[in-house]
Amino acid sequence: MAQLDRFCQSCGMPMDMDPQHGGTNMDGSKTAQYCSYCYQMGAFKDDFTEAREMVHFVREKLKDQNHGFLKRWFYTLHISRLERWKRSG
Repeated sequence: MAQLDRFCQSCGMPMDMDPQHGGTNMDGSKTAQYCSYCYQMGAFKDDFTEAREMVHFVREKLKDQNHGFLKRWFYTLHISRLERWKRSG
């Protein structure tokens, strides 16, 4: 797996934490770029158009998992620099 793809390029989750080991392309093959929570059958599972929407979503998920404010902030700090969001400006 390429260095870039150690993290989902949509949500930033470490790819080794994805129970499905990556999302799927349109043909059903695995992709190492996006996790299975974000990407299935060649499409994103959410309708987010901006990184800030993903940041909010991930922070809420982390809050539900009882992560404190600093961890939530730190874990989402890089989301806007991921490949999916570079295209959206």
